[in-house]
This record gives sequence, structure tokens and C-alpha cells, in this order.
Amino acid sequence: MLCELVGKRKLAEKIYDFTVQCPEMAKNARTGQFLHILCGGEAYLRRPISICDVVDKRYIRFVFEVKGVGTDALAKYELGSRLDILGPLGNGFELHPEDKNAVLLIGGGIGVFPLLFLAKQMKGRATVLLGFRNKQSVIMADEFATVSRNVFLATDDGSFGYHGFVTDVLKNILSSNPVSRIYTCGPAPMMKLVCQIAGENALPVQASLEERMGCGIGACVTCTCTVGGQRKRVCKDGPVFDGAEVEWNG
Repeated sequence: MLCELVGKRKLAEKIYDFTVQCPEMAKNARTGQFLHILCGGEAYLRRPISICDVVDKRYIRFVFEVKGVGTDALAKYELGSRLDILGPLGNGFELHPEDKNAVLLIGGGIGVFPLLFLAKQMKGRATVLLGFRNKQSVIMADEFATVSRNVFLATDDGSFGYHGFVTDVLKNILSSNPVSRIYTCGPAPMMKLVCQIAGENALPVQASLEERMGCGIGACVTCTCTVGGQRKRVCKDGPVFDGAEVEWNG
């Protein structure tokens, strides 16, 4: 669909926050799904970008980092432009309102973006753990604080929040708090460790994977990964998988 760009902000260096008007997509969007966006310029293939939020069942918000020619072209669109978007795509996070104990949302870097919509769906029940390189890269912490019970921040260099990795914060919380389940999105090494810690504590964990995509609908088999001993397509079978079944590289 052609969706009008009605909101545009630059949150940090190379980080852009877009809101598009697309009622049909917004009504069907689930947490953890993504949009496949035709960026224009020299980018021939669409780019997959996670849904950050849905507003008033009419607007979809997505936040992205400029990494190459595709996202660079996307960042140059101005308000009123129409973006060619396919979506919402993929299988998102599964919600479990029956959970009695804390539910942890763990994000790292640009992986924090899709967790905001999930936190809102939790209606205040989620505890959010966010990890960044340094104070300058901390994004959206205030927004998470408005929709989550507790928000913990960690930076690699200690310039803001806890000095260390977000997985260290996770271990501290698990040592003294009952937890029902974990959701995570971020760099693969971080998620691998989160899933390992979850396994050691017999906790279910859902992980949102990121892979290079071609078609975005499962036809080209470009974005495969191994889950439960089988090859899966991140775009069609995921991007959210049972973290205990993901075979992490490295």
C-alpha cells in the first residue's frame, strides 16, 4: 500500500522515527511483526523494519537506523510523501495475560524499538531492560517508563545507568525476583546469552531475529536460520521464535 508519511523525527545520529497513516495495516498489526518498505534511490530490494508502535488503529510508527543506501534513501523522505509498504508481515510475539509473575522485555541497541508496542500491550505488567553502548546512544527510555512498571538501563561504558551488559542486570533481577517469561530483541550475541540464562532458570523466552531479506514473504528463502533442528525463514516463520530452539552462530 501507499502510506502517507505524517510524522518524522530524528532521535539521534542516524536514527529516524517515522509515522505513516495506514488504517488497514494498523488494525491488523501485532507486536513483533515488521514492514517491508521500498526505500527508493539505488535500493532495489525492500528493507524490513520492525513495527515500533500502532497509534489510534490508524497509524504505524517505525524507527530505523541509517546503515546503507536503502535506509539512507528512506531517511530523505519528507512529510506528505507516500511510502510503498508491504505489511504487516511475519509472526510476532505471543502474549500470555495469565502470567502471574514479572514479565521481562530485554532489548539492546536498535532492538529496543519493537519492544515498545509489546510493552504497551502488557498494560504496565512488563519490566524492561535496555542496553546501549553509551549515554549518547540511549533512546526511548522515557517512553518505556510511561508504559512499564520498571525500566532498567545499562551501558557498556557506564556513562548512564548500570555499568555493564544488560544480561548482567538480567542475572541480578532473576536472583531475587520471580519471573514468568522473557521477550528479547537485539544483537545476536546478547540474545544468545539471554536465552542461555533463561534456560538455566527454566524460563520460556521469545526472541526476535534479524536476517537479510529479499522478498519478505517466504518465497526467496534468503533469510533462513536453524530453529529446533529445522531450517526456518525469518520473514515467514518468524521473526519471533522460541529462543530455546534457536541455534545461535558462534
